[in-house]
Amino acid sequence: MNAAGILQIVIFFAVVTAGAIPLGTYMARVYSGEKTWLDPVFKPIEHLIYKICLIKPDQEQHWTVYAFSCLVFSVIGLLLMYAVMRLQALLPLNPAEMSAVAPDLAFNTAVSFTTNTNWQNYGGESTMAYLTQMLGMTVKNFVSAATGMAVLVALVRGFARRQAKTVGNFYVDSVRSVLYVLLPLSIVVTLALVWQGMPQNLDAYVEATTLEGAKQVIAQGPVASQVAIKHLGTNGGGFFNANSAHPFENPTALTNLIEMAGQLLISAGLVFAFGRMIGDKRQARALYIAMAAMLAVGIGFAYWAEAGGNPQVQAMGVDIASTDTAPGGNMEGKEVRFGIANSAIFAASTTGTSCGAVNSMHDSFTPIGGMVPLVNIMLGEVIFGGVGAGLHGMIVFVIVAVFIAGLMVGRTPEYLGKKMEAKEVKLAVLCILIFPLSILGFGALAMVLPVGLSSIAAPGPHGLSEVLYAFTSATGNNGSAFGGLSGNTLFYNTTLAAAMLIGRFLIIVPTLAIAGSLAAKKIVPPSAGTFPTHGSLFIGLLIAVIVVIGGLTFFPVLALGPIVEHFSLAAGTLF
Repeated sequence: MNAAGILQIVIFFAVVTAGAIPLGTYMARVYSGEKTWLDPVFKPIEHLIYKICLIKPDQEQHWTVYAFSCLVFSVIGLLLMYAVMRLQALLPLNPAEMSAVAPDLAFNTAVSFTTNTNWQNYGGESTMAYLTQMLGMTVKNFVSAATGMAVLVALVRGFARRQAKTVGNFYVDSVRSVLYVLLPLSIVVTLALVWQGMPQNLDAYVEATTLEGAKQVIAQGPVASQVAIKHLGTNGGGFFNANSAHPFENPTALTNLIEMAGQLLISAGLVFAFGRMIGDKRQARALYIAMAAMLAVGIGFAYWAEAGGNPQVQAMGVDIASTDTAPGGNMEGKEVRFGIANSAIFAASTTGTSCGAVNSMHDSFTPIGGMVPLVNIMLGEVIFGGVGAGLHGMIVFVIVAVFIAGLMVGRTPEYLGKKMEAKEVKLAVLCILIFPLSILGFGALAMVLPVGLSSIAAPGPHGLSEVLYAFTSATGNNGSAFGGLSGNTLFYNTTLAAAMLIGRFLIIVPTLAIAGSLAAKKIVPPSAGTFPTHGSLFIGLLIAVIVVIGGLTFFPVLALGPIVEHFSLAAGTLF
């Protein structure tokens, strides 16, 4: 670790915070139906969409109808994307003449992009045609992100409203998310990326001759537009197999900063939008501080572990320099252009959110460095999390935290003037329990069945980490992966798809149930016994609840994977 690396971390947080605050104010206006400066451009388009799709914007929905609309919309999108992949050999814009995607891989990919996971058991440049990348992946990047944002807005309305029967209109919230937030930001970021040299074309692949005389095919295509929304929408699915480690997906240090900040921008901005919509900015500051503190700790641990390097390499007498790039520290699997600090920031932020994009290979991190992204997802991806999904996941933990606080002071827990009664607490606990049940259940299945074990590349504890990371990433709708696990098999394509669906929709439905229950409640004025939820005491309690629940749930399996690998490596035991 050095001053330059620490300065990069400080700049990263400064850029995210500086962008999130005004964006949060703007998004609050969007979802509250207030006038925005983009109305002259998008208001006519918005009304045209409502007219074509027969949407009645003034007709709000009960939470059950809102949830049903969300599920139906997602299922239809899933089927359409599956059809595009299966028929891509017959469709236009396929200059590389890609064949149809195999049924199990197409199903896994359709589920992945529908659930905002973007897990990829394929190489984009060698499997997907241009039309599939645009009509399938890029479109789903927009609508899946908008779905998460809509669910969060419904939950926020649950806190803000009094004795209401509705939580908004799913289709209106989704349309406004795309038109007023995702689309304009994506246009700006796409132009910035093209300016920095990222491809954006429909040209055929180019064959080049290397210095050694060998022939190499250079893939290109509509890259920048997909990269922009993959980060802004916390999707993460790369146009190329190497994702943001590929020079066409991440050509310069500036694009690296744009991508890192972009994957937190909307999620962080929604925290401030939440504060404005409920009329209490102090609550937003408390949640933002809690999220930022946990992210900073994760980045710090990853940076420390990677800068320390591999003890066995040091034991062989290799001189470890103090610089942040090679040969200092553990540079295996990392881009020399970005160095260790930027790799640590990217790894922690992409798993603190549900983005899943990578600019280095997590499989090549040291055991502790690789455990950081794994733990980030296991904590529920509430460290800003996916757009919408991260904040509503954090609010679930807030409900549990105020319940614990209420037990300590002997009164009914309250949050934002709403009493958290048995129904809300049970639904919150259900959201929390679904996560480990999927991760540990599918992970255990893979570790005992021959079809699961046959895909593991590394023996010993690292192999366990590969499997554990896969189902953690799928259930957390993250999409990043430890390299080494051969996931493109019938077993993993189907089980990972099931984990993605569980992690997305079995959490969305109880979250919307909480929203409906809260919207119907009265707002209780604060009293002398009300536990304040905007101060340092509550921030500490909230972080403790998240860490303790995650620790009690996952520490045993982490002890068998990255932790034992760390101590084995220090002792000279290699696998």
